[in-house]
Amino acid sequence: MRLQRFLALAGIASRRASETLISSGRIKVNGKIVTQPGSVIDPEQDIIEVDDRRVNVEPKLYVLLNKPAGYLTTVSDERGRPTVADLVADLPARVYPVGRLDLDTEGVLLMTNDGDLAFRLAHPRFGVDKKYHAVVAGKPGPADIEALRGGVDIGSIVTSAARVRMVKPGRYRMLTKKEVEHLQEKVGLR
Repeated sequence: MRLQRFLALAGIASRRASETLISSGRIKVNGKIVTQPGSVIDPEQDIIEVDDRRVNVEPKLYVLLNKPAGYLTTVSDERGRPTVADLVADLPARVYPVGRLDLDTEGVLLMTNDGDLAFRLAHPRFGVDKKYHAVVAGKPGPADIEALRGGVDIGSIVTSAARVRMVKPGRYRMLTKKEVEHLQEKVGLR
């Protein structure tokens, strides 16, 4: 296993940040400083240290969180806003969100320290469907539904085509252009 992957799995830092730790000479393998990112280790045999402290891989943890509105789907925020990490701070291991829910959105969110699973669930290459139940005011017409099915232009990208069905007709509405622009601003697309 590559050293930076091991450090990421152990919750020390992301793979990219682990490469910086390695390059800066802060990592030892079997008592010897390693400065070459990409070095291969055997986590069952080798002793890995960061700043002279032994590193152990945390057990895998999987959490289904009912994310309330008002929390960012991230582990930290430079502006000090509440994050989903705040909601799971008492867990015995650090976990990360898989996917995203907007700040004002509530719903089920998977959080884990299993990076391989998170990658396979979130990356479009693996084709894992995501399911959303959206409550809107008004009633979307057939053209609105077809637009969702064909993919929606949200500024810098066009979303993937969606399978759409009305759950309770008459109790939903499409977002106004102003609301869409507001959401785009919130997520940095405008």
